[in-house]
Amino acid sequence: MKALVALVLLVQLPIHKAVPAAPPAPLGCDDPESEAVAEVAVSYINGHSHHGYKFALNRIENILVLPQGPNNDIIFLELDLLETTCHILSPLPLGNCTVRSFTAHAVEGDCDVKLQKLDGKLSVLASKCHSHADSSEDVLQLCPDCPLLASLNNTDVLTAVTAALNDHNSKTADAYLRLLEIGRANIQYNPVHLVYVEFAVAATNCSAEAAKDNVEACQLLPDDQSNFGFCTATMVIRPSQDLKVNCQLYGHQVPAPDVLFFSRVVWVRSSQDTSAGLVPSVAQGFTNHNLRLSHNNPVASESSSSEFPSSVLSAKSVAKRAVAKVAQHDKVPRPVGSVPPPPPCPGRIRHFKI
Repeated sequence: MKALVALVLLVQLPIHKAVPAAPPAPLGCDDPESEAVAEVAVSYINGHSHHGYKFALNRIENILVLPQGPNNDIIFLELDLLETTCHILSPLPLGNCTVRSFTAHAVEGDCDVKLQKLDGKLSVLASKCHSHADSSEDVLQLCPDCPLLASLNNTDVLTAVTAALNDHNSKTADAYLRLLEIGRANIQYNPVHLVYVEFAVAATNCSAEAAKDNVEACQLLPDDQSNFGFCTATMVIRPSQDLKVNCQLYGHQVPAPDVLFFSRVVWVRSSQDTSAGLVPSVAQGFTNHNLRLSHNNPVASESSSSEFPSSVLSAKSVAKRAVAKVAQHDKVPRPVGSVPPPPPCPGRIRHFKI
């Protein structure tokens, strides 16, 4: 009888089940941790680009963290970037580089980046990007007289680069410079017809004086002596001809451990070689260097990654619809002083939206 009573009392006791630990709250795009991850991603993109200019962060579009185990996370980022005035070979830190203004015909980059955070250390596993110039219509609507980007192999552009580099080499007592690539160009037709160009250069093993006798013998310096630089030039075609050139050499730089610095800019001889140097074949017909040339790994996108089972992707799609529903709900009038919380993503725009 006592055993029966004890059993009844035991059954009546509350049953306490182990409650699983709640998953960590998702990161918001403007959270300090998200911005730290984005900083690593942007540094990687700039450090592994082979053409064009450094890009600066404009907006974190989305961030997703997938725990893989203790102190081990896979992170997916979607970033909006804007082109700066610093060429990728420039030693100037990104923080000191100026983002090109909207009226200068800005170039936007869209990137997906996959990272791993292991024991607190971030590393980039893959990147996939593309970049494009803003539409001419958008620029002209705000600034009807602003010159637009021209094709990098436009005849006037090639003529201006050739004339500018020949002019510099004819006046300097230093090393003879060769063209690595044309960075960007603008052409203005009225009231003055002029061409503005930017291009990357490299010093050769010849002096400018020695190059006059045998320019074909002038070769780019080896990695341990390399000296890259950057030139800008404005060539006025009419009503009167004029040419202004400014070239700056960066001095020898020690390459990063995982990047051969000499190979940062890929250049090849082409049928359009000039006495000034080399014309890049990668930019034929384009107004800007596309980040896709250096960053095109499909596993950088969450939808292409093996870490994502179909159930996770479906849940993510449902979550996006829920965010849209919340955003619509936030349009409902609220009591004075009531401020709805901002959505976790996308984040704030740091410069301007294209």
